[in-house]
Amino acid sequence: MVTRMSATYHGDLRCELTHEKSHAKMYTDAPIDNHGKGESFSPTDLLASSVLTCIMTIIGIRAQSQNIELKGMQGSVEKYMASNPRRISRLDIDISLPNLDEKDRAWLIEEGCSCPVCYSISDKIELNINFN
Repeated sequence: MVTRMSATYHGDLRCELTHEKSHAKMYTDAPIDNHGKGESFSPTDLLASSVLTCIMTIIGIRAQSQNIELKGMQGSVEKYMASNPRRISRLDIDISLPNLDEKDRAWLIEEGCSCPVCYSISDKIELNINFN
């Protein structure tokens, strides 16, 4: 499967992204500590957010397949940057699952940790995933 996204540079370190199939749009902005205004997600924010939401989406897909209710699942990610070279060095991810029996919980955590984004990022990024 191929998915196409396009981007237009608007100046001032801001890009407009378009998801070609849905025509949904979003913007990126360089962070304040890298010459930007920090008025939107930075490209590295998107990568960090992609890891979090991919894990949550995979958990949701697996839960649906077994009629497990996940209403109220929440998550957050903290991104840490290294300076030389400038890159993401660590992601601390916290996901709160609703009350589940221990078997379903263990299975969903295992499934979520095998998301395609996690498999696609560099092993130079330290991933700390915590489930509450």
